[in-house]
Amino acid sequence: MRRVAVVGAGAAGALTAVQLLRQADRLGRAVGVWLVDPAERTGPGVAYGTCDPRHLLNVPAGRMSAFPDDPGHFLNWLTGCHPQAAASDFVPRQVYGQYLADVVERTAAACVHARLHRVRDEVVAVRGQGSGAALRLAGGGELLVDAAVLALGSLAAAQDWAEAGLRGSGRFVADPWAPGALDSLAAGPGDVLLVGTGLTMVDVAASLARPDRVVHAVSRHGLLPQQHLPAAAAPVQAPVELDGSLGLEVLRRGVRRHLSATWRVLGDWRPALDGLRPVTAALWQQLPVADRVRFLKEDLRLWEVHRHRMAPASAATLHRLLASGRLRIRAGQVAAAVPDEDAVEVALGDGTRLRVGAVVNCTGAPTGSRGTVAPLVRSVLEGGYGRPGPAGLGLDTSGDGRLVPATGGPVLRLWAVGAARRGNLLETTAVPEIRAQAAEIAHTVLETLADRRTPAPVDRYGQRLSTSPEAAGLYDRALGRILAGRLGAEELLRQAVAVDPDFAVGHAALALLGHERGGVGQIPSALASARRAAAVRADERERSLVAAVDALLTGTEERGKAALLGHIAAHPRDALAVSAAVPTVSFNGVTAAGEAWTLVEGLSATYGDDWWYLGQLAFVRQEQERWEEAEALACRALTAQPEAGHAVHARAHVYYETGEHRAGLAWLDEWLHRHGEGAAQRPHVAWHAALHELSLDDRPALLRRYREELVACRVGGGRLLVDSASLLWRARMTGSWSGELPVAELLHAAPPDWLKAPATGFAALHGALALAAAGDLDALATLRAHALAHHQAVFSLLIAPLCEALSAVVRQEWRQAVRRLRPLLPLLARTGASKAQQEVVEETLLHALIAGGEYDRAERLLADRLERRASPLDWRRLAAVRGRGARWRGPALAGASSGRVRSA
Repeated sequence: MRRVAVVGAGAAGALTAVQLLRQADRLGRAVGVWLVDPAERTGPGVAYGTCDPRHLLNVPAGRMSAFPDDPGHFLNWLTGCHPQAAASDFVPRQVYGQYLADVVERTAAACVHARLHRVRDEVVAVRGQGSGAALRLAGGGELLVDAAVLALGSLAAAQDWAEAGLRGSGRFVADPWAPGALDSLAAGPGDVLLVGTGLTMVDVAASLARPDRVVHAVSRHGLLPQQHLPAAAAPVQAPVELDGSLGLEVLRRGVRRHLSATWRVLGDWRPALDGLRPVTAALWQQLPVADRVRFLKEDLRLWEVHRHRMAPASAATLHRLLASGRLRIRAGQVAAAVPDEDAVEVALGDGTRLRVGAVVNCTGAPTGSRGTVAPLVRSVLEGGYGRPGPAGLGLDTSGDGRLVPATGGPVLRLWAVGAARRGNLLETTAVPEIRAQAAEIAHTVLETLADRRTPAPVDRYGQRLSTSPEAAGLYDRALGRILAGRLGAEELLRQAVAVDPDFAVGHAALALLGHERGGVGQIPSALASARRAAAVRADERERSLVAAVDALLTGTEERGKAALLGHIAAHPRDALAVSAAVPTVSFNGVTAAGEAWTLVEGLSATYGDDWWYLGQLAFVRQEQERWEEAEALACRALTAQPEAGHAVHARAHVYYETGEHRAGLAWLDEWLHRHGEGAAQRPHVAWHAALHELSLDDRPALLRRYREELVACRVGGGRLLVDSASLLWRARMTGSWSGELPVAELLHAAPPDWLKAPATGFAALHGALALAAAGDLDALATLRAHALAHHQAVFSLLIAPLCEALSAVVRQEWRQAVRRLRPLLPLLARTGASKAQQEVVEETLLHALIAGGEYDRAERLLADRLERRASPLDWRRLAAVRGRGARWRGPALAGASSGRVRSA
């Protein structure tokens, strides 16, 4: 097990430990993370350890996620506790501390390979130990680790302005954030002096103010933090011509022009300043060192009061205190502060004299690391393991956060995160910066500690592969394409088994894909190769997978399902097996509805925020009609992987099922434009877009979509039937296609097995629809005979009677068609078809009802559909059915019928 220490358990340390745990676990790496800090609580640290609910975050909740790849994580957590919370809320800092603690706890509990160890002690020194480091603890002993990340937070506030007599008295609060530091002052007598007028002062003033007290606050500039607006405008991108290498004066002018231009357009400077955030570090690094020093002396305070703003509620409290005279702000310095028995006599530089009960140090951390009293920082500098950062700020780090040793100093595996990197980044103390650093540093540390010996290859989820590195690499690329729904997986698998003919998992995966694509002929040889290879060279998981695939493809439906689900229970990180079990765009699956939901939901701790898993979960949520959750999960997956097929599929269904036809069509067209090339599911995405056009009753667009995206020359394999032929049949059933259906070219190019001897119920369903579109009664009879002889129950229960029903439709025997179609609707989910795909049978039933003159039943069915999801198509058909029904029944009955449908 590799051992990594994270020194400091505040926000920076907690987020770094979480990233180390998550990333190591995803890689299947045995890593121990030692989180070392004397504090009782993990996560809150100084910044979020306050218990005063008046102390608020100075960043809206919507921007405070712990994870850069999941921007809504904190807000989702927050609304789980406080349903009324919104992204624009500035919540109490103690709540965010609870969130960080919860994130650490949940991550540690979910990990399989990585382990968290909490050490409540202080690291006081470091030294090299072999290729790693030894950390000396204040309580005695050393912690030996392979690498360490210093998440020390801001250094203790400067006290050099205070005389020794004041510091030694009981009337001086050196650190207002120390536990219980303000307790005695809140109820104690007399006025109070706060030295410093930044964000710390804002919070301390809110805690200490009361009607019989004046809170005085003094700083050299007397500047107060600016406030956030209740409704923030979006950041305005920084001008590309900003360039720090031209010097501080030029940069100042450029920034001022940017602020002024934004003010003229938007009436506010804040969006301009926020737009500088992504380029601040680069501009800072471009500045010559002398100009950085000048900036710290001349501009830093002005920058900070505008950059680090207070919450609107905090600003309102401050303004009330100022207006009432209970808070008084001065620009100046403490010239003398002499305590006596009852108070402290304070003299300011301008001659003002104050008598206060206590003095509170709100000056904030010093900018430099030299002369610090922090023992670990002194040890790093004195040992030459690190050196002061540029312009004297923090510690010097390389681009990946690793400490830069002093000239000639020893190189240790030491990294820094957060405030210690101010010299290199300037802005590095806010959560949006820290969370990105934590993710990057965790990746770098784990890469550095990777065992460079030749280990057994693994796939992307840490599953061992008994094959050569070359074959394993080809397989993992194929798995990635399967999970994302991209083309080329079969070719990569063929290459993998060509490189290593004894690669059991590669052969099994080929058999699975062949089964899904209806290629019955290639399944026996791939399965035979998988069995032979598993006997030659495979571990327990690989043998279990081969046995499960064998049972799935050759056994009864129940036996195959039991074998696959049993394998997943023992090996939940086998993503190929999970994919094969769940109906998606990649596989037909062996589960449906609640069973599939339970399987996917049960894997949450195993896969966490993995983009492929989030897409799977999004699809489950849309099937549960939890549309908002599905949308959020899909968006998170697409943020991490824009090509994520399951997430695209889930979002497409959300748009369709909620009746957002125009928005859904626009989004799908944009995705096809950006990512459609190389997408295995491109025809299916185009099919979803066509469903919107069909629902919008836009026949020209539907025809154009078919000709541009779904003709035979643009589609391959089973998609010719699943997407192209099914759309033609649906268009005919809805009266949206006039003339002969161009289905012959589809049947000619489609896999013959899908039409004659399909291997899955899903393939058989779409084969039957295609044959009906062609009007081929003989082929439907052949498919029915195949279904009756098939070992899977879904064939005899559903496919055989469906062939009979479709034959009745072709023969225009409407009563028989209706009688046979209605009982099939509840069974369609067993094929693995989505709700949108199952609807084609409902469309066929509706067509048969209308064509057979059963207008009342057609009217009720249309009313039910419109209750479920509105569409112009169904409104048009309802109007037509009402008109026909009225003519058929006569005027008296027509009115009664219309009233019934309206109430429905």
